[in-house]
Amino acid sequence: MMGGNSDVKRVVCYDVVDDRRRNRIFKLLKDYGRRVQYSVFEVECDEKSWIQLEFRLSALLSEEDSLCVYTLCQSCTHRTFYRGNFTRWLMEDQNPIL
Repeated sequence: MMGGNSDVKRVVCYDVVDDRRRNRIFKLLKDYGRRVQYSVFEVECDEKSWIQLEFRLSALLSEEDSLCVYTLCQSCTHRTFYRGNFTRWLMEDQNPIL
């Protein structure tokens, strides 16, 4: 799902109160992108895949939860930089800390 010509990069941040819902959202986002912080994922996919993901995320969220999505333009994507322990996040593929 990642890396095609018409793909758009998005940063998805979430704050989910319930552990079970948080785990479900984590697992869903893990299938679409890479985790860069505990509750932050980078997702790069085409519009059709994004609409499916957005629908599935919305179905999992409760009124007390929050979700924020930043869509990055091509220019912004190329200017993204990482510092610090970021490589640890890229290499880890574990369950979220609850």
